[in-house]
Amino acid sequence: MRLCRFDDNRLGIVDGSIVRDVTAALDVVPTQGYPYPMHDVLVEHLDRVLNRARAVMPNARTLALDAIRLLSPVANPGKIVAAPVNYEKHRIEATTDPGLHGNNPGSAFNIHSAGLFLKSTSSLVGPGEGVVIRRPDRRTDHEVELVIVIGRKADRVSRADAMAHVAGYAIGLDISIRGSEDRSFRKSPDTYSVLGPWLVTADEIPDPGSLDLQIAVNGEVRQQSNTRLMILGVAELIEMASSMYTLHPGDLIFTGTPEGVSPIHPGDSIVATIAHIGTMAVAVRADRSIDAPAMSTSSAGA
Repeated sequence: MRLCRFDDNRLGIVDGSIVRDVTAALDVVPTQGYPYPMHDVLVEHLDRVLNRARAVMPNARTLALDAIRLLSPVANPGKIVAAPVNYEKHRIEATTDPGLHGNNPGSAFNIHSAGLFLKSTSSLVGPGEGVVIRRPDRRTDHEVELVIVIGRKADRVSRADAMAHVAGYAIGLDISIRGSEDRSFRKSPDTYSVLGPWLVTADEIPDPGSLDLQIAVNGEVRQQSNTRLMILGVAELIEMASSMYTLHPGDLIFTGTPEGVSPIHPGDSIVATIAHIGTMAVAVRADRSIDAPAMSTSSAGA
């Protein structure tokens, strides 16, 4: 199934060009009290929610997909894990283009030695919220990625057992400011983790290691590849992530981006597509707030 969150935190099932409002299915999610859980409670009870959604769907209100504002399908991930340089051609472009590497050490561009990194959960938005350029004085790039949504607790799981811990998949945009700072710092501004357009349950994507993906900016295709070219696949990434910290329901793993990353600017229109998931359109706009404090202007870091 394709589960979306939209407008004022409504819950929907996507059916072609329409959305069935199944917000009533949230009544099976247990009420939480303080201290609140550090994971996504809806994803924790996803099977119950989907069963209830099937029951209410026949009488659910329907809306046109293009008439709603899509939010992140996962509202409260405990953490956002991300894989750097997980496609060989992107690794090559990152090490050869000064606009990407900025004299960072070579180990930063090898996933086996660099490991994974974390993005702030406050950077998470849905496609309908768009990307706000935080630092117009710095190069800011798009990166399209397959995103894994963890469905149940995973602590030091093997790659052989990893897939049983997946709730589903979504499209992700890992928006990145180039510079010499740590990846987590440059990739965590507000709106710099876009997730959508919906969560596709794992049963609908039996082979996440063979999905075409692409991104176009203002109609120009800039990234186009297939997840079979990932250096570490879905199971290997779950194994690596869970070897260092416990994964919980709703945690997200951004699986890395292929070659072709390039700058975006206010006014741009991004369209990202992954086979068997769908397409999401994301607008880029300027930050209308006060000027940000000065930062280093060196360029770098895939």
